[in-house]
Amino acid sequence: MSLRLEPHLRSLGWATLIANCVLVVTGGAVRLTASGLGCPTWPRCTDKGFTPHGSLSMHSAIEFGNRTLTFVLAAIAVATFVAAWQSGRTDLRRLALVLGLGIPAQAVIGGITVLTDLNPWVVSFHLLSSLAIIGLSVVFLRRLDRPAPTPVSGPVVALAWAAFAAGWVVLYVGTVVTGSGPHAGDVDAPRNGLDPLQLSQLHADVVFLFVGLTLGLAFALPAVNASAEAVRAARVLLLVELGQGTIGFVQYFTDLPVVLVGFHMLGAALISATMTWALLAVREQEGLRPAPSRPTSSLPGSR
Repeated sequence: MSLRLEPHLRSLGWATLIANCVLVVTGGAVRLTASGLGCPTWPRCTDKGFTPHGSLSMHSAIEFGNRTLTFVLAAIAVATFVAAWQSGRTDLRRLALVLGLGIPAQAVIGGITVLTDLNPWVVSFHLLSSLAIIGLSVVFLRRLDRPAPTPVSGPVVALAWAAFAAGWVVLYVGTVVTGSGPHAGDVDAPRNGLDPLQLSQLHADVVFLFVGLTLGLAFALPAVNASAEAVRAARVLLLVELGQGTIGFVQYFTDLPVVLVGFHMLGAALISATMTWALLAVREQEGLRPAPSRPTSSLPGSR
């Protein structure tokens, strides 16, 4: 890849990551303001046109604004693919293509949520798709610096995979909890019918598992002389988890205020990004070595 294209690709990679995080937050704003059916149909906003002109309200403006963000994401995706193609690297081309195809796929899923009157299971899949794109954006950024990594294996890598899997369980259960709670996106939108209290307890349990695995990873990495990046990534992930968990507990005991729920959705996006970074940083090191043991001569009675 040419030196001229590298900064351009990096900027586009960061733009992809940040824009998709913003999409998660604006999607949350749609739900939290009960604007999910502000545009009651799809792909049109109303039966009369693609914009809410003539029937503009706060709800329609919020929903239409969220839809408009798709065009910004599409423009970034096209620019990223063009730059990746010009780089001549097959791995970047493939990643940019998948990222690009993810945008219209997300738009279609969003349309299905509207056409199904905000079915909570479809809404859940809509959010999870955005979180997956965020993780893939992190992979794209990392490939700029490590075009051909050699994955390593071992107990610490297995621990990183376990934390990554637990993180996705946390994110999924979190969307199911939301689907049982009060923020449906519209006053008449259906709920999934599950018990919010029991689901919240399940969510808390898997969060504790996620934090425990990450804490173990943060302690294990220095013990095997892991790279500075891997140690830093695990610690950052742990801090994001603690912040996200704190917001989650506070919002639960304060009856889910919309501001805190909005920050919690941003936290979900950051969890997806940081846990992907941590996994990649651990499994793509040059090699893991056990920490040096103490010399036997220093032990009492040794010769």
